[in-house]
Amino acid sequence: MSERIGFIGLGIMGRGMAANLLKAGFSVTLWNRTAARMDELVAQGAHAGASPADVAARSDIIVICVSDTPDVQAVVLGENGVIAGARPGALVIDCSTISPQATRAMAVSLAEREVAMLDAPISGGSEGAAKGTLSIMVGGDAEQFARALPVFTAMGKTITHVGGHGAGQTVKLVNQVLVVGNCLAMCEALMFAQAGGVDLEKTYAAISQGAAGSWMFTNRAPQIIQRDWRPGFTIDLQQKDLRLVLEAADASGVPVPGASLIFQLYRTLQAQGLGSEGNHALVKALEHLAGFSIEPPAHG
Repeated sequence: MSERIGFIGLGIMGRGMAANLLKAGFSVTLWNRTAARMDELVAQGAHAGASPADVAARSDIIVICVSDTPDVQAVVLGENGVIAGARPGALVIDCSTISPQATRAMAVSLAEREVAMLDAPISGGSEGAAKGTLSIMVGGDAEQFARALPVFTAMGKTITHVGGHGAGQTVKLVNQVLVVGNCLAMCEALMFAQAGGVDLEKTYAAISQGAAGSWMFTNRAPQIIQRDWRPGFTIDLQQKDLRLVLEAADASGVPVPGASLIFQLYRTLQAQGLGSEGNHALVKALEHLAGFSIEPPAHG
């Protein structure tokens, strides 16, 4: 008998992940702070929970995908939190990107109730969440990782057990340093191409498959060229992850000049109210500095 799944957090990533668990045939009980977000998945066969504690009481494995460290702490340890409903032997899988230190502390609190925890942050944008092709980096006990594998394979494609509690979060922050670095390189390159007067779509076709290619360039350069700022991942969430990177790097004495610069550029966009746009809108910070914008090609 497959384990019953609880799913908490139906945001830009969570709703695709929960839908894929339903498609894989799992029994899924949901909770989301904005209850209306549950309706679509309930129509697909999910059950609605009354609170995180209620979801935990009705589940063997509880998956969490919310925004930030305080949100996870509230959902897990707060009033009517998972810890209040989870039975001994249950497993909590946190797919949010949060502080590695806070993760380790929560794992200890849950272990006192004989509840296991894996930190399993995800990468791959809303597209990856919808298609079930996410990269998932997992910290925690190897036995629990093996237990969770059917759940992970329903949601993702590249699933790696990277170490003990907190290791998944650390590897996710490594991922984010590369994501934003690739993003800035893409934005600078497209600005340079625009100023050079070349056709941006032909430039994209010429270089996207070569040594300069990246997931970011393949998936987001076409959006920039079309001035399409719909988020696969928002600036606000990217900033939250960068703040975690800068805190961890500061604690361990690692220089991260590129990530620091990008954090400041994103801050200028947040100050202009653009925090809900996609992280590729980083190009707007360069456009403001340069005094010109990337123009979509005129067709027809």
